[in-house]
Amino acid sequence: MSQHMRDDLFRQALGEDVQPLTKGRDKADVEHSPSAPSEAQLARRAQAEADDKESNFLSDEFVDLIGPADPMEYRRDGIQIGVLERLRHGGYAPEASLHLQKKPLEVCRRELFRFIRDAQEHDLRCVLVVHGRSKEAEGQANIVRSYIGKWLAQFDDVQAYVSAHKSHGGLGATYAMLRKSERARARNRERQQKRRG
Repeated sequence: MSQHMRDDLFRQALGEDVQPLTKGRDKADVEHSPSAPSEAQLARRAQAEADDKESNFLSDEFVDLIGPADPMEYRRDGIQIGVLERLRHGGYAPEASLHLQKKPLEVCRRELFRFIRDAQEHDLRCVLVVHGRSKEAEGQANIVRSYIGKWLAQFDDVQAYVSAHKSHGGLGATYAMLRKSERARARNRERQQKRRG
């Protein structure tokens, strides 16, 4: 089939209503900046931020800085040391991860809050938070790292946390073990009953 025949078939397929672009209108307009957000968009954004601040219980008050070479570690009463050791050595595969490197503290607070809530809703047990690490005690990454430790302990459903295995970021990342949800417990009971017959 010749090029001319292909062009004719293409025009027929498009139909009569399709018109070629007029000269000068075939390029993106890079001179004009995008329009400012509408009143409705600004109102929705303000409402979302207000809702987030209202429900986000993570404290942004003073934190004791963790030494830049010190590992992070925490476990609630009743959590066995063996669970913490297995977590420390990467024995629980992270089911999701959150990357907070080089982000401002308030963004880290907001994103960690959403991340842990989402993990709880999806019945995840082990998650990884990548925060980076500074060599200086007062470096930005070490400040974020210290707050991450404080914030994780403020979630009732965080059973334990520990600095990650070097394959997952070492001192620049933290594993968090979440409590098994009631839904997950019910599913486990159901599976066990089926096995027993």
